[in-house]
Amino acid sequence: MFLKLRNLLGGRRPVRDFAIPAGERVYAVGDIHGRLDLFEDLIATIEADNAARGSAVTTVILLGDLIDRGPDSAGVVARAREWSRQRQVHFIMGNHEEMLLQAREDIDTLRGFLKFGGYETLLSYGIDPDIAAGADIEELHRLLREAIPEEDCTFIYGFKKHVSIGDYLFVHAGIRPDMPLHHQQTKDCRWIREPFLSHDGDFGACVIHGHTITDEPEVRHNRIGIDTGAYVTNTLTAIGLEGTQRWFLSASSADEISAAA
Repeated sequence: MFLKLRNLLGGRRPVRDFAIPAGERVYAVGDIHGRLDLFEDLIATIEADNAARGSAVTTVILLGDLIDRGPDSAGVVARAREWSRQRQVHFIMGNHEEMLLQAREDIDTLRGFLKFGGYETLLSYGIDPDIAAGADIEELHRLLREAIPEEDCTFIYGFKKHVSIGDYLFVHAGIRPDMPLHHQQTKDCRWIREPFLSHDGDFGACVIHGHTITDEPEVRHNRIGIDTGAYVTNTLTAIGLEGTQRWFLSASSADEISAAA
């Protein structure tokens, strides 16, 4: 789902001075969807940007949908785990991770998983495409359970519903308006679009989210969407936050890596 970019200054209302606690720096990365090439470039860009900005307690948050659609979900999962051994990384579960875990147990869910990019995930784990193309749903279910290592599933099971740091809430899809943050339902955090996207009120925090594709980061007075559709637009986006400052980083498949304050 693509939405036209809305006013980068936040729409009708002035942007509130949301802040990250003093001494901390946060980077959040949008939906990767199996694009290991872009993920590797963006990791390098984040690390270089972090080093250039000086000392801070740095946290990285991956907003979910690491898998499906793109060509190397297995590689993204492995690289994400490796990065988390080098610095503090929080993982948020997206709707695609949820579908993968449910598809391991339920064939009906597997049908939807395969339709929305899960087939590419199976191939990335080494399933022969000719065998997969000729397999029925029961056989594909067996292949999925055999091909995806238990350690990867355990890793994904540990992904969080949301993360709060300072005045920011980091979540995959969004939240239910007018519901306290501590009462948010898991389904909404992973799947919601409306009424979240059009809500003009105060969420109680500035919500940083992915899930809904826009052609550029969508900055509103109460939320910032950073899913720029890596698997289809070839651009993966991150946001950097420190104090009341915000900046964007991106990586493209054309080796055009940019940073904008």
